Amino acid sequence: MNTNAPKPMALISVSDKKGIIEFAGKLVELGYGLLSTGGTAKALADAGLAVTEVSDYTGSPEIMGGRVKTLHPRVHGGLLGRRGEDDDVMREQDIPRIDMAVINLYPFEEVIRQPDCSFGDAIENIDIGGPAMVRSAAKNFDSVAIVTSPEQYGNVLAKLQAGNGKLDRKTRYGLAVAAFNRVAQYDDAISNYLSSRNEDETTDPFPEQSNACFIKVANLRYGENPHQQAAWYRDLYPAAGSLSSAKQHQGKELSYNNIADADAAWECVRQFDETACAIIKHANPCGVALAEEPARAYDLAFATDPTSAFGGIIAFNRPLDAGTAADIIDRQFLEVLIAPSYSPEALDVLKAKQNIRVLEIPGAKPTPQMESKRIGSGLLLQTSDLKPLARDHCRPASKRQPDERQWKDLMFAWKVARMVKSNAIVYVSGGRTVGIGAGQMSRVDSARIGRWKAEDAGLPIKDAVMASDAFFPFRDGIDTAAEAGISAVIQPGGSMRDEEVIAAADEHDIAMVFTGIRHFRH
Repeated sequence: MNTNAPKPMALISVSDKKGIIEFAGKLVELGYGLLSTGGTAKALADAGLAVTEVSDYTGSPEIMGGRVKTLHPRVHGGLLGRRGEDDDVMREQDIPRIDMAVINLYPFEEVIRQPDCSFGDAIENIDIGGPAMVRSAAKNFDSVAIVTSPEQYGNVLAKLQAGNGKLDRKTRYGLAVAAFNRVAQYDDAISNYLSSRNEDETTDPFPEQSNACFIKVANLRYGENPHQQAAWYRDLYPAAGSLSSAKQHQGKELSYNNIADADAAWECVRQFDETACAIIKHANPCGVALAEEPARAYDLAFATDPTSAFGGIIAFNRPLDAGTAADIIDRQFLEVLIAPSYSPEALDVLKAKQNIRVLEIPGAKPTPQMESKRIGSGLLLQTSDLKPLARDHCRPASKRQPDERQWKDLMFAWKVARMVKSNAIVYVSGGRTVGIGAGQMSRVDSARIGRWKAEDAGLPIKDAVMASDAFFPFRDGIDTAAEAGISAVIQPGGSMRDEEVIAAADEHDIAMVFTGIRHFRH
C-alpha cells in the first residue's frame, strides 16, 4: 500500500449494530479511518476505536432531534466525488474522499410490524439521511463501496484482505446493486404503509398503489412447459410456515409445477388440527384423510385414487416416521414429500430414493395475506380464502338434520372442497375422501366424476356426505348424489333455484346445510 496515499475513510452509520464493532476494528487494522454519527460513534468510541463524529467533521451540529445530521456537502461530496474528475473541486471545497459507507436504515419495517405501533412511531422511523447516503455511495460505486447489511461484513472483509485493503470493481458493483435494492424495499414499505392509511388513519386493504418486493430463491429449469422460462421468488418477509421457508433435505431441484403443487398440498394439510395427509396432482387433491397416525392417514388418502396418486405430491401436518416413509416409497412413485419434521430414521429410509424432493416446513397455521394474479398488464389482488366455518354458522335447509357422524364429515369435506379447483365436488366418509370431482365446467359433471372415482376405487359412497364449493344451479347435482346413496350435503346456497334444490334433498331424504360462503378456486 502506498504510504503517501491519503488514508482511506469509512463512514459508519448503523441502526442495527450487530457485528459493527468487530467489522470497524478490522477496517482500522486495514488502515481505514472512521467517521461516524451519534449513537454509532459512541459505540465505536466506547469500544476503544478512534472515530471522528460527523458533526465535528462537517462543523454542523446534529439538529432537530437527529433528523438533520448527514445532509451536508462534506458528506455527500465525499461519497459522490469522482476520482480523477472531481479532485480539484474537492480540494477547493475541502471535501475529503470517503471510500466506504457502512449504513443500515432506521428499522421502519420492524417497527410497523409491532401490534402497538402508532402512526407517530412509524413516521419517526422513516430514515431520510440514511437512504440519501446509500444512494450517493451506490451511484459512485466506481470509487466507493457501500455496505448495507451485517450479512455482508464477512465477505467484504475477506475481499479487502485479499485485495490489500481495496475492493475490486465487481464487488463494489454487487454491493451497489444490493444497496439500491435495499432502498427500493425500504421506500416500498413506507409507500405501502402510508398508502394503506386514510387521512383519519383508518386502514384500506387496497391502497391506490401496491408495491411488492420479492427475492429470488432459484432459477428453475423451465416453467409449466419446457419452452417457458421461470424462476422462483419469495416475499421479502415470508410468512411463518409458508413453502418458501422450506428446508430441502434431498432430491432434485424443484420445478415450477412441483412448487405449485407442493404449495397446494401443504396449504391443504395445515388447515387441519387433526393428523392429516393430502396427495395432490396438478394442484388438485386426489386424496385427503384424517387419522390417529400419519401411516393410517396416508393409507386412506392413497386409497381415494391410487392411479392419480402416481407422481403426486404428498404432505403431512405431523412429523414423519420411518415406517410411514418406507410404506410410501414401497407403494408409489412421488415427486415431493412434505412434513413439518422427519425422524433421523425416516430420512435414512428416504435416501433409498434420492430423486424424491424431501421438504421440511415448520408447522404454522395459514397466514392471511394478499393473493395476486397477473392479467395482461394488470394485477388482480384479493385477500386469502381463509374465512373459518363453524357448525353453528351453517343453516340447516332440509327437513332431515345431519347426525353427529355426518356433521364431522361435512365439516371435513368443506375444508377439502376449498382446495379443489372449481367446479368442485367432494365425497367424504369417515374422515377421508372417497371421490373428488374437480375443475369441470358443469357442477353436475363434477358430481358424476366424483361418484365415478369412488366406484372405480371400490370405496363406500353409500351414506357418504358431499361438499360443493358453490351453490347448485339445478337439482340435477343432488339427484346424481342421491343415486349414489349420499346422505348429507354441505353447500353455500344462494341459487335462484334453492327451493328446487332443497325439494330434491327432501325427496331423497338427504340432510342439507347452507354455509353462506363460496369457495371458488381458479
